[in-house]
Amino acid sequence: MDLSFGPEYEAFRDELRAFLERHRERAPGGGQMLAGGTRDPAALSWQALLIEHGYAARTIPKQYGGYGATPDPLIRVILDEEFARAGVSAGLGGQGPDMLVPTLLEHGSEEQKLRWIPPTIRGEVVWCQGYSEPNAGSDLANVQTRATEDGSDFVINGQKIWTTTAHAADMMFGLIRTEPGASKHAGLSYVLIPMDAPGIEVRPLVTMTGHAEFNEVFFTDVRVPQSAVVGRRGEGWKIANTTLGHERSSLAATGQLEAAMARLTERMQAETVDGRRAVDDPALRDRLLRLQARLLAMKYHALRLLTCRLRGEPTGEPGSPEGSAVLVTKLAGCELSHQIAALGIDAMGEFGVLYGGSKHERAGGLWQFHYMFSLGLIIGGGTAQIQKNIIAERGLRLPREPRA
Repeated sequence: MDLSFGPEYEAFRDELRAFLERHRERAPGGGQMLAGGTRDPAALSWQALLIEHGYAARTIPKQYGGYGATPDPLIRVILDEEFARAGVSAGLGGQGPDMLVPTLLEHGSEEQKLRWIPPTIRGEVVWCQGYSEPNAGSDLANVQTRATEDGSDFVINGQKIWTTTAHAADMMFGLIRTEPGASKHAGLSYVLIPMDAPGIEVRPLVTMTGHAEFNEVFFTDVRVPQSAVVGRRGEGWKIANTTLGHERSSLAATGQLEAAMARLTERMQAETVDGRRAVDDPALRDRLLRLQARLLAMKYHALRLLTCRLRGEPTGEPGSPEGSAVLVTKLAGCELSHQIAALGIDAMGEFGVLYGGSKHERAGGLWQFHYMFSLGLIIGGGTAQIQKNIIAERGLRLPREPRA
């Protein structure tokens, strides 16, 4: 493994650090990747500044509103490290910028790229993902929401569930069954749907966080043009898996985990339990060190694979353990995020149970929210159980799970 970056990259790191020091007061608070559903003018202004300097949408071509830089994985590593180190927001993330935009770059028509990528990376268009249904979650290919042809349009009927930000979204990218005579996987199309179209009803679902991040979405004779299909009709399963790959990567970004770990360390140094700092408690300190070790293992494993790619060395055949690296990272990263939050709560002692506006609540309930929300991320993008099955069967070549 080669951990050296070289003079050119260290010069970029110095430039980025100087930018963050100079402009950090303009950044929205919290130091987190901002959700793609934000309407905060300060957040959108910060995103525009990052794009202008090439620190967000860096490799998106200029004709689609990006900075237009050549893809360079080492630059991506430096960006993640420095934003995490500074505790400053790295810009907009979520369904639109992180998931739809790279999917359109790979599969979209030129018209779709020009129409949707620029306002999405600027935060002007908010997206939601219409995949899961009441009877099609882990078995995603069982989607039953259907579209029938009517002239040059599709008429959509059905239901989606667990649809994050649907209540605030302008658009949905959804998996819709358009080819009734085709097999389960071949009958799906990837469709872009306006959320203000007549016949769409959104109902909020309150989660254990006390907030309604999720929604049910109902379609009753919703009309969209057939030109809203990304790629070809019937290719939805392939295109949806492209989006899922980007979703899994974004759910376990090492930079976000490093920022959470830094906040946890600060909390344990500041919090006192029975008159002594939480970090001085041997049991809590041991848990902290174990989590730090797992985070470093994730980070340096990713750098090892990065070194192999830069050298043109194989990182694993499809179906090998290395070839399942994205799945492993998503599985380990989401579980690690949940355990970081759990330690943050335990470090507060009896105050860790307070949530929802108590005068003794710590950090505005951040750790309790993080704990409950991150539990949902273990399910989102493919459940931990599904990830383990795929890793075992395709990566480790273990026998398939018996099926009823």
